[in-house]
Amino acid sequence: MALLSSLSSVTIKYSLFIFNLILVISGLVLFCLGIIIKGVYTQYERLLDDQYLSASSLLISAGILLFLFAFFGCCGAIKENRCMILMFSILLSAVFILELATSITGWVLSDKADALLDRTLNATMHEYENSTDLRQFWSTLQTKLECCGVHNYTDWYTVFPSDKLLPLSCCDIPYDVKVFNCSASSGPFLHKLPCKEQIGVLVENNAVTICAAAFSIIILQVENYLF
Repeated sequence: MALLSSLSSVTIKYSLFIFNLILVISGLVLFCLGIIIKGVYTQYERLLDDQYLSASSLLISAGILLFLFAFFGCCGAIKENRCMILMFSILLSAVFILELATSITGWVLSDKADALLDRTLNATMHEYENSTDLRQFWSTLQTKLECCGVHNYTDWYTVFPSDKLLPLSCCDIPYDVKVFNCSASSGPFLHKLPCKEQIGVLVENNAVTICAAAFSIIILQVENYLF
């Protein structure tokens, strides 16, 4: 009987340790994802609400707290310290709430990205000629994403109504041409993709990743609690 009790105690001890070790790794994953997504959003922060950067910061915070609290739980399990394990359980509940808030935020932001980008891209385009920063921003954007205009190249006709020329960043400039003007007749050199669609894919996919990552960890925690 004593042997069975001892085996049961050891099983519970190492089950708790493994559970907490999984959460430690999960915390690192959330942290790394948050850093990557924040880097993507920072590139386009001129076009996004602060909520997008806040969502990635929430993911980073959830990852850090989960890592620290789960590590605390690992120590409690190995040392068989009931006080540490109880404290870990209470702290983990707070992380659970933060993860839930992060997941909901990611889902909401993925839904509103389209309308937001339509508004901010058009606003920055109409200020193109009045701002050196915006000219540089659009040049980098269209060159990097190989896109042109918000919906297509004709959006630039509202900025340059007289000559129908497009920014050079709307085209791949041929190496063997000394003088080159980018226009609708530039054929294969013209970027055909809309910038809104290109950025939208990045923004929405990362918002969905925030939602999915946080929700996955929530499911993992619930399953382990039930187990």
